[in-house]
Order: sequence, then C-alpha cells, then structure tokens
Amino acid sequence: MASGPKLRKAVTFDDGTTDYVPLRKKYDGVRKPHISEQPMTWSNWHKHINWLNCTFVIFIPILGFVGAYWVPLQLYTLLFAVLYYFNTGLGITAGYHRLWAHSSFKAALPLKVYLAAVGAGAVEGSIRWWSKGHRSHHRYTDTEKDPYSVNKGLLYSHMGWLVLKQDHRRIGRSDVTDLDADPVVVWQHTNYLKSVITMSLIFPTVVCGLGWGDWAGGFIYGGILRIFFVQQATFCINSLAHWLGDQPFDDRNSPRDNVITALVTLGEGYHNFHHEFPSDYRNAIQWYQYDPTKWSIWIWKKIGLAYDLKTFPSNEIEKGRVQQLQKKLDQQRAKLDWGVPLDQLPVLSWDDFVLNCRADGRALVAIGGVIHDVASFIADHPGGKALISSAVGKDATGIFNGGVYLHTNAAHNLLSTMRVGILRGGGEVEIWKTGGGEKGVY
Repeated sequence: MASGPKLRKAVTFDDGTTDYVPLRKKYDGVRKPHISEQPMTWSNWHKHINWLNCTFVIFIPILGFVGAYWVPLQLYTLLFAVLYYFNTGLGITAGYHRLWAHSSFKAALPLKVYLAAVGAGAVEGSIRWWSKGHRSHHRYTDTEKDPYSVNKGLLYSHMGWLVLKQDHRRIGRSDVTDLDADPVVVWQHTNYLKSVITMSLIFPTVVCGLGWGDWAGGFIYGGILRIFFVQQATFCINSLAHWLGDQPFDDRNSPRDNVITALVTLGEGYHNFHHEFPSDYRNAIQWYQYDPTKWSIWIWKKIGLAYDLKTFPSNEIEKGRVQQLQKKLDQQRAKLDWGVPLDQLPVLSWDDFVLNCRADGRALVAIGGVIHDVASFIADHPGGKALISSAVGKDATGIFNGGVYLHTNAAHNLLSTMRVGILRGGGEVEIWKTGGGEKGVY
C-alpha cells in the first residue's frame, strides 16, 4: 500500500538558511543523543568506531605491510609507486583542493578528467564529498562545526575525525551548487566506487604486471602502500598544518606555515597564507618555498590546460603581513614598562612644580611639559652629577634635546619611567634676558 506524503517541519540553521526536514512518526520532540555525544566506555567503544573508514585507512594498510614481507620490492615498481604517489597527490592538492574546493583556477576538460581520475586513486572520497567538508572547515575553522578541528586534538584532526563517528548534523553547512553543475564532479561522485577501485588498485597492478611482470608488487606497493602514504600526507594538512610553524598573516585561528609540512604535503604547508587568501592558486608565494602543486598549475597554464589563475594583490598580502607584525610588536610593547600614562598623571602649575622641588627636596625636572623625578638617577647620570643637578627645578627641554646633548632613544625611554606629573600649559622656560640681565619665566 502506498504511503502518504511525509510530514515536514521548517528548520532554520545557524547560517540563516531554512530547509524542510521530515518528521518521524510518533515524534516525541526529543532527539536521541548521537553516539559522539556520549562518553566512550568499555561497553560502547565499538559503537564510536566508524568501521568502514577504519577498514580503508587502517586495516587494509596493515595487510599491505604484512604482504610486503613476502613480496620483494623491485626497482621499477618503486619508481612507479613514487611517480604515481606524486600524481595521486596532485589529484588531491591541485584537483580536489585548489581547483574544486577553492576554485583558484579553471581547467580544461582533459585536465579535469585527469585530476578526477588520479584523485580517486588517492581513496579520499569523491570530489563533491571532499570539497563539501573542506569548505565547512574553512568557514568554521577551529569551531564545533569544523569537521576536523585541531582544537579536538592533533590525532583527532589527523585521523580521528575519520575513524570515529561524527554527528553530521553538527558539521557546518557549505554550498556546493557549483560542483553539482560540473559534469566531471557529478560523474565521479555517481561512479565513485568503480573509479576508486580502478584507479587505486587495478591500474597500478596492471601497469606493473604488464610492464615488468610484477603483479603482486604493483598491487602491494603501487596500490595499497602508496594509498596509505598519500592519505597520511594529506591528513597532515588537517593536523600538522594547524599545529606546527609560524603565523605571519593572522594568529586568530590555528593554521600555520612550515616548510616541513610543505615537504610532506606537496606544498600545502604554507597554511596560514592559504587560510588568509584561500582563492589564491598558490600556497607558497616566495620562489624558494616548496610548492610543486603551484608549479604544476603554472605549467598547465603554459600548455593551455589551466587558465584564470587567481592571485591576491601583493599589496593586500603585505598589508596582512604588516598588520600581524604590528600586532606582535604591540603584544611585546604591552609587556614593557613605559612609565605612568600621561592621562593618569597629576597636573601641576609652574609654581607648584618649583614649590615641590624646594619644599620636599625632590629632584624634579621638567622636559617637554612633563615633570620627572630624577633623584634616583643623579648618581648614575653618564654626564655627571653636576649637569643633571643644575637642571633640577627648571625646564630642561632645551638641554635634553640638543642644547647640551641630543639624548638617544634609550635615554627618552628611561626618562619616561621617571615621570610623575604634567605641567599646566605645557611648560615654561626659565631664561636670562640679554641686555638687562632680567630673570623671567616665559
């Protein structure tokens, strides 16, 4: 008997979008907690494990290492495995990541087909699935909606998010309508299982088998173990790139730049730059920085396979760098003693300033409209006691700023720690008028 239409209710998500989700029969208004929300115990640990993913990223690689004990590694197989590792790695870094997830360049159909094929050979999900999660990662970096947030631990961001079950309702939403309009992406997503088996295992086995008779070596080294290493390298983008290195552009989130991560990930290690300028086809902007993915895209452009390579203006990149440098300088500056802030000092008239010197026997000197107590420094004054003592109770602005000696930045900084007041009106200068010898205050 045909069932009637399902009841639906409108749900508004955090990003403001609204969707209609089906209601369960006998809906009681209480959602059963997802297994990820429950503590792991000896009795339920197996329910926390995503056994399908564990099979692909843990169990099969273990079988590959065991099989390698009985299958000798031939030179040609090794060379092919390394070459295919590089190609399948590019399928992820240049294809899945920079082409489809970030649209940092456009590719001709032959290049798209190649990247989709070798990307499947890395066994990291379809283009659509991978890009959807990665866009959520960028949009919700380091939050609960980040599918592989490093704040949940280095191991979690590396592999834990795969081997442990996640509540997909908690992962941030992302727009992939552009990918749904790409025939290559749609075909690979629809035929992913056939694509991944063909490109990850059958292709390397056939190449090594027909090429030099090493069928078993092609399956073990060109297939299983190569998959393991390219997966682990890619996982480092989610873990090491958010844990190891510097943050020259922004330190509000976890992404970092590090040459070691770049070497491991085919150039994806300059991750602080990438998160600041995600649509730039480059990760490394300096010629000496390791980014083979960038150079591959550049070469494809030269031969007509890639076009519309996106780059952020160098002026904007440098502004980000300078702003971060200024932020670090401000943080260091805040740790130093720069003296009592001027707006917190008492304001004295000239007469009060002089009176304080005479009445209390204090060694007060006025410089630039600010009153300083130099009593503790008189004995250590490099110019001698007599000179600094002669300025007590007077405005020594001219003396300090070149009249006797043009003091250094260090002297200005030290003097700022001695300030005790402000002169009303900005300061007065005591002089001897020439001609009549009349003493006056101006």
